[in-house]
Amino acid sequence: MRKSQKLVLQLIRAKFTFLSIVSKKKAAKEAFKLFCTPQHRNTKEPPRIFSEAENLRFEWDGYQIQGYRWNKGAGKRVMILHGFESSIVNFDRYVRPLMKKGYEVLGFDAPGHGRSTGKEIHARMYKAFILHLVQQYGPVQSFLAHSLGGLAVSLALEDIPHDANTRVALVAPATETTTAIRSYFKFLQLDEGLRGEFEKLIQKIGGEPSSWYSVSRAVPNLKATILWCHDKGDDLTPFSDVAPVVAQNHPHITFRFSEGLGHRRIYRDNNTSRAILEFL
Repeated sequence: MRKSQKLVLQLIRAKFTFLSIVSKKKAAKEAFKLFCTPQHRNTKEPPRIFSEAENLRFEWDGYQIQGYRWNKGAGKRVMILHGFESSIVNFDRYVRPLMKKGYEVLGFDAPGHGRSTGKEIHARMYKAFILHLVQQYGPVQSFLAHSLGGLAVSLALEDIPHDANTRVALVAPATETTTAIRSYFKFLQLDEGLRGEFEKLIQKIGGEPSSWYSVSRAVPNLKATILWCHDKGDDLTPFSDVAPVVAQNHPHITFRFSEGLGHRRIYRDNNTSRAILEFL
């Protein structure tokens, strides 16, 4: 971590220490806002394949959304869903092979990401965004989703009619929101006394506790055929969250584990991408 980053982190920690003394409710509100705010926006020049796409620009819930569609009118559709602080442009390697498999390919920058507007996102919002996309551009027969996108699509599919013919490739999905919150509190050295107010805020916003925002909770309710790819050394969505799901031995889930790829390199890995494309 660079000196400038350490200084910013120290200032943030000092801010929350002060706010916790003044008002734990206000401190929790600010902590949740920061938790939902991407610190990096990927606006790099899109790879060449994006020049071949139909440009989809529309408004959703006050946000200007950037999307792309390839091979419109094909017999089946696949939707690619990126993770936190990512963008659809990172998944260019999948587009042409999916077109060759007969798919109409759909990809969008979620609010607060890439070339879409907004500053914040959370699982409940991402779920609602996916439901809108499926309603407007569906039906969708297959999904490829990474990280937060994996959690969001798992939640969305609980509300989307589907069956075993629906294929879902989950790549390093954000399995347990409770784990993400715990890591966030530890990293910022937040007062544990804020957790209660933090949880109350989540309940107020979405009507469910943080434990509800869980891939492991959702997948037993899904009928889709699922390929779950995860690296055992993932430090953002830890394998310890995945192990209990493996132990449940769900017949509709096939697991594929790697080592040494971490959280982001996994979907760029040739062997992993080949397995995903064969599955879809």
